[in-house]
Amino acid sequence: MSDAPRQRTTFLGLLPLPERNAVAEALRTETIGGLVLLAAAVVALIWANSPWSGVYEQIRDFHFGIPALGLDLSVGHWTADGLLAVFFLVAGIELKRELVVGELRNPATAALPVIAAVCGMVVPAALYVAVAAPAGGGLGGWAVPMATDIAFALAVLAVLSTHLPAALRAFLLTLAVVDDLGAILIIAIFFTSDLNYPALAGAFAGLVVFYVLQRLRVRGWWWYAPLGIAIWALMYNGGVHATVAGVAMGLILRTTRDEGEKASPAERTSHLLHPVSAGVAVPLFALFAAGVGVSAAALGEVFTRPEPLGVVIGLVVGKTVGIFAGTYLAARYTRARLNPDLEWADVFSLAVLAGIGFTVALLIGELAFSDPAQAEQVKAAVLLGSLIAAVLAAVLIKRRNAVYRRLYEEENIDEDADGIPDIYQRADSGTGGSRAEG
Repeated sequence: MSDAPRQRTTFLGLLPLPERNAVAEALRTETIGGLVLLAAAVVALIWANSPWSGVYEQIRDFHFGIPALGLDLSVGHWTADGLLAVFFLVAGIELKRELVVGELRNPATAALPVIAAVCGMVVPAALYVAVAAPAGGGLGGWAVPMATDIAFALAVLAVLSTHLPAALRAFLLTLAVVDDLGAILIIAIFFTSDLNYPALAGAFAGLVVFYVLQRLRVRGWWWYAPLGIAIWALMYNGGVHATVAGVAMGLILRTTRDEGEKASPAERTSHLLHPVSAGVAVPLFALFAAGVGVSAAALGEVFTRPEPLGVVIGLVVGKTVGIFAGTYLAARYTRARLNPDLEWADVFSLAVLAGIGFTVALLIGELAFSDPAQAEQVKAAVLLGSLIAAVLAAVLIKRRNAVYRRLYEEENIDEDADGIPDIYQRADSGTGGSRAEG
């Protein structure tokens, strides 16, 4: 048995080139979508607090659909149950990619971001309970501050004109992917209504057919689009939140390419739907979910009522403490060595940025509180908590932006114009040969 010490891995080092390209492609769309999302949230807030707020509520509460199929929903519910299914389909594809060919395929590589993400979900939930329980508040909102909104976080980075190195962006993306998985499990397990077992059996049968079509290499949207809509409708009528159908189909889609295949089904679907998700589905959900009344009295209730206060503290404090402490302890016990060009302050800044919990937090808030007044308070808390996290992160990140710019420029120098950054072609690249753990 060898007594040689275990080789130390580099945390937040240079990403392998294929992973770097995949992350850059994913984040490019998310950043643009995040800016649209930010604009939609601002429009919703202005509209809901304008003299035309009644028009906003009429549109949001207007019902249409097919009552015979149990699909007579308001505009607000169509965006939450229908359009967000597209968002979760894309999230499911991204999760599958991470598990099969990305950072999560290797347990040793995945350990750090997964532990950080799990701690970043557990600590906010615990803080919510610790704040709400002693004051007699409802504990149903424990899951609201658990999720990170990657698109909103990237929009903040875009507005700041930051130059985060690829490894830091990939770490943030991986956190959000694991967060999305945790969120959908929570929605599926804890936020289900009365179950309709025949409908659920039909949804499961549809997923089996979906799987078989994938294994048989059947191509053509005319097979999958009607089947996907049927699975979604059956899942909704089965009493399980319909977004679960999106994640399930995303996880079933084949991620690896066959010989001679230019793109896998998952890649083709993501390429087609990612812009729709980021640029249409999520912003429309935000437009009809973020329209809450903002007044001195409403903001005062955020800090005096236990439920919204628990949400704010969970997002701002819980996310930061959970992710940073989880990352630091995991790195220490897995013998991961932080990239010498970075500091733990950089991880802390990302942990603060992860407190932006807009889209999924709003969705869980709607599911957790049936009382409209409480739901509005929690929505206001999500908006305020996300805003506080964004401002704090902006201050911390801008302090280090000179360092980030230098690393970003080094990563992108391509003097021989061959399409491959020179840093990947240096034989003496110290971090190029080690797989980043972020």
